[in-house]
Amino acid sequence: MKQRVTIVDVARDAGVSIATVSAALNDRPGVSEPTRKRIVATAKRLGWSPSLRGRSLSQKRAFSVGLVIQRNPSVIASDPFFAGFISGVESVLEDGGYALVLQVAPTRQRTIARYRQLAADHRVDGVFLTDVSIPDTRFDLVRRLGIPAVAINARPGGDGISSVRQAHEPAIDALLHHLVDLGHRRIAHVSGPKDYIHAHDRETAWREYLSGARIRPGACVEGDFSLASGSRAAAALLRRRPRPTAVFCANDLMAIGFIAKATELGFSVPGDVSVAGYDGIDFGAYARPSLTTVTTAPHVLGEQAARTLLAMLDGAPASHVDTEPASLVVRASTGPPT
Repeated sequence: MKQRVTIVDVARDAGVSIATVSAALNDRPGVSEPTRKRIVATAKRLGWSPSLRGRSLSQKRAFSVGLVIQRNPSVIASDPFFAGFISGVESVLEDGGYALVLQVAPTRQRTIARYRQLAADHRVDGVFLTDVSIPDTRFDLVRRLGIPAVAINARPGGDGISSVRQAHEPAIDALLHHLVDLGHRRIAHVSGPKDYIHAHDRETAWREYLSGARIRPGACVEGDFSLASGSRAAAALLRRRPRPTAVFCANDLMAIGFIAKATELGFSVPGDVSVAGYDGIDFGAYARPSLTTVTTAPHVLGEQAARTLLAMLDGAPASHVDTEPASLVVRASTGPPT
């Protein structure tokens, strides 16, 4: 295996000291410009590249950022949102020379402990905050720890915390308008965990649109964004009298779980009940019936979150960034009530 080129090799080839090479390659004073150019050219010719350890020591950075996902591992395995988000983050970190430290914790307490440990070990220079809750103790935590942070799909976080958000309200309004226009008046909702701000916001948008349309919001069942919770919600809602003629689920996995259970119970979708989701995962287009949904862009969220965090690490102040709003995609799982 070919050995890695080191600054010792560069110094030997350029005929200068190791200290001179280090100063030249790290753009420190004390080296004449002709010597600096010669050393840089030598390093390039030999194929030298800075090691992460060397960069970390010289610049006092870890060159990594952290993300602790608070979900049950089984939900992570089936939820494409995080795959899209992480791919967006990685596409930006790679160009910036940063690595992502990814951890999964099943509870908020263990999530907090993971962030504390990342800071104590100096393993990360900044962090992403997903699944923001109301209130979220991580905000005060990262401020106390002095770690720059970017919160995803959250309201502006204040000092030291940036936020990146994709607006959901216009698309949810469009979805509910679609259902109302089809003739639905009994429209239920399967929410995410009610302490998550994005789940709370989606439920609020559902309630406010229907109230504005002078339609009483139907029943609301709390789920956890999993297929299983969508199935449980179907069992609960379809027993109600009068039962809903349409259901808006706070993510696509719950909507797909809802459809599966409804079909198992002998209900036709959309003949007996229309079902719509949120996220726009690829599988929704291939489900039967294909899923009406609000399409989001987790990859774009990840890209923008990574750009915002790297800018903060370079001294930029905290900011709030809005990406392109989510949009409605109408498919076969919604139709007029019978």
